[in-house]
Amino acid sequence: MAQILYLKASPRGERSHSLAVADTFLAAYQEVHPHDTLQALDLFQADLPAFDGLLVNAKYNILHGRPHPPEEAAAWRRVEELIARFMAADKYVLATPMWNFSIPYRLKQYLDIIVQPTYTFTYSPETGYQGLVTGRPMMIICARGGAYPEGTPAAAYDLQTPYLKLILQFIGFTDLRWLIIEPTLEQGPEAAQEKRRQAMARARELAREF
Repeated sequence: MAQILYLKASPRGERSHSLAVADTFLAAYQEVHPHDTLQALDLFQADLPAFDGLLVNAKYNILHGRPHPPEEAAAWRRVEELIARFMAADKYVLATPMWNFSIPYRLKQYLDIIVQPTYTFTYSPETGYQGLVTGRPMMIICARGGAYPEGTPAAAYDLQTPYLKLILQFIGFTDLRWLIIEPTLEQGPEAAQEKRRQAMARARELAREF
């Protein structure tokens, strides 16, 4: 029995194309795997700590083996709780829109929290960086207002998928699966709904192999 962590990175609720397609994917997945468990983490509703001076100091004290004061230790426990929840999953589904050619700030904040040395990656002079989140698939569903097909000038504006690929591979993911919904704005609402329907149909197919 697998545990699925569903990361929701859009605040738009039912209006969100990425969430609608991800919900379709998970509904189809659960038909095939009825005994697997699903946990959803809404990043716009979650209590994510600001990665401010307190947490930065705690992080570097840990890195250098120095003790840290009680307020730093208490703040760092929340980071550890979020990392533990992330690491407990067997499979992941991420639904995110593109914001300003990249990812929403709450998703970036979450990644800044969980991407930590000794927790999700390690480093040594002999082997370099090594990710610790291994042997687990992630389904990434991205919605974009424009279209950014590979091999076109518009692709240079896509900082969403390259960043996610880089940071997730950095912490160990090798099985990243993608479903892109585009464009959801530039061709009007009818075209957006058609792209959404097509993506939902594809999501149902992909769910059977996840």
